[in-house]
Amino acid sequence: MRFCTYQVGGEPRVGIVAENGVVDLRALARRRRLPSVPDDMLALIAEVPTLELRALAREARTWVRAGGEAVPVARARLLAPIPRPRKNIVCMGRNYAEHAKESGNAPPEVPVFFTKPPTAVVGHDAPVTHHAVTEQLDYEVELVAVIGRRARSVAPAKALEYVFGYTVMNDVTARDLQRRHQQWFKGKSLDTFAPLGPWIVHRSAIPDPQQLRLSMRINGEVRQDSTTASMVFTVAQLISVLSMGMTLEPGDLLATGTPAGVAMGMNPPKWLQPGDVMEAEVEGIGLLRNRVVAPR
Repeated sequence: MRFCTYQVGGEPRVGIVAENGVVDLRALARRRRLPSVPDDMLALIAEVPTLELRALAREARTWVRAGGEAVPVARARLLAPIPRPRKNIVCMGRNYAEHAKESGNAPPEVPVFFTKPPTAVVGHDAPVTHHAVTEQLDYEVELVAVIGRRARSVAPAKALEYVFGYTVMNDVTARDLQRRHQQWFKGKSLDTFAPLGPWIVHRSAIPDPQQLRLSMRINGEVRQDSTTASMVFTVAQLISVLSMGMTLEPGDLLATGTPAGVAMGMNPPKWLQPGDVMEAEVEGIGLLRNRVVAPR
């Protein structure tokens, strides 16, 4: 099951991707006389049980095969699946040993968390601004876990039960700002620095998030190529540690770190420039594409 937010005539709609077409979930529920569906992704995650989502997915496939109305994926204007998260995106630093090494650090002994604000979020094919305040713009492909229900102090063995699904993020980073401010928030939080998408894949389609290949291509050149099996801390461990004494809520986003191959780790560094096309891809989820543009 792949759930997206897409735009039709200036209006965002929640859709489901079936047979390579995007179906309006609320319209489908009305036509098929199914329970009503919320009009935004956060409410869908929080309010609609998995059994109802599966029923909607079956109806969507039947609808498209019968010639029902759907927007071809290639023509759909996909927004970030959660266009405006309620909270900052929680991110994990140095969660791949080789990336820690290329950045001059040892792998962490405990998870190192930082955040990116909702104002940084953009969707698939949206431009990413090369702001004038940075000369060292970098990319990072990441698997993101989307929390599906309230979680507090959960054990690692139970943690994945609290996941709604998974998506892709490009943790765009201004490395010079990151160093100058001696912490990561500013350099990773400029507007457009959190491309997210192209959709959320329900966790039922990804039983083991530690067996996924992830890659980043810049203008077609493979820069990052690894698997989530190389994480220092698994998705389940990250959720468990984050939830200790701290409540996670439906729609919360947890980005799980990036592998080696970022521009910073090259000699000389290959910083992003206006016109560069970034393609972040995670196996079983999809491809998130964004172009770097000069500030206006």
